[in-house]
Amino acid sequence: MRAMIFENPGQPLVLRDVPVPEPGAGQVLIRVGACAVCRTDLHVVDSELPNPKLPLIPGHEIVGRIEKLGDNVREFLVGDRVGVPWLGWTCGQCDFCRSGQENLCDSARFTGYTVDGGYAEYTVADARFCFAVPESFGDVECAPLLCAGLIGYRSLRKAGKATRLGLYGFGAAAHIVAQVARFQNRDVYAFTRHGDAEAQEFARRMGAVWAGDSDAAPPQPLDAAIIFAPAGALVPAALRAVRKGGTVVCGGIHMSDIPSFPYRDLWEERSICSVANLTRADGREFLEIAPRVPVNTITQTFPLEAANEALARLRSGQLTGAAVLQP
Repeated sequence: MRAMIFENPGQPLVLRDVPVPEPGAGQVLIRVGACAVCRTDLHVVDSELPNPKLPLIPGHEIVGRIEKLGDNVREFLVGDRVGVPWLGWTCGQCDFCRSGQENLCDSARFTGYTVDGGYAEYTVADARFCFAVPESFGDVECAPLLCAGLIGYRSLRKAGKATRLGLYGFGAAAHIVAQVARFQNRDVYAFTRHGDAEAQEFARRMGAVWAGDSDAAPPQPLDAAIIFAPAGALVPAALRAVRKGGTVVCGGIHMSDIPSFPYRDLWEERSICSVANLTRADGREFLEIAPRVPVNTITQTFPLEAANEALARLRSGQLTGAAVLQP
């Protein structure tokens, strides 16, 4: 099979012919129909996340059909269409796993980071961590739901019952979250890079009631804000934008250092929290809601061998919505 391989930090992915993997016990072999390109993939290949498996096939927003079952798989049948998310395996025995916090498992394995992912024609995955995906979405439209959607939805839940919701960084995750938030009768305020009129217009098309620069003050205080851009400097800015008792949610797996800020920006019971990974419960809940919204994912497709181009466009902010690879 063909696969894009991350071999050495600081170097582009390379296209290789590698053997089709065999599913082990509890695993399924999937023919990849589409794999979205996530900012976390950038953090892996740009060496901002430590100790990836090397060589590595990146990609963790995978949609495809099961071609072969490993021993003891009971959840699915050959031919079923499934989605594969970032969380690829947990121990199931630690305090976190047993208390509904499997996203915090110290032994967790992650698709496209510590196990091979979906920048390939085939992949294997633990059947317990695959999702049945809504038939109303095609492979390309569905792929961004598997991380941009799932992590965005967990971030939205962390924002509580906020009526006025700020989204900092309006890319793959934010454009999905904005639609879910509007479905829930929330008002969305979008913050983009300075002067990015195209992204601001995109945000308004996705239902934002206001869109402006990330250093601008919204027209009224926010109940909560979610930061998707990996820029620590946005945390103090978001704190200043939320009302008393408001929450700032950091939705990414990696962020540059947060600069110091005066205590008065945090005072009056404002809070900051982060989102780590996802749980399978998040996935099932979100994938039930997404068709009811219905979420409209905006995508740009690339052939598998153009993965480096897709990553470069994401890195430079030249994408609208989500990039998706089609093997």
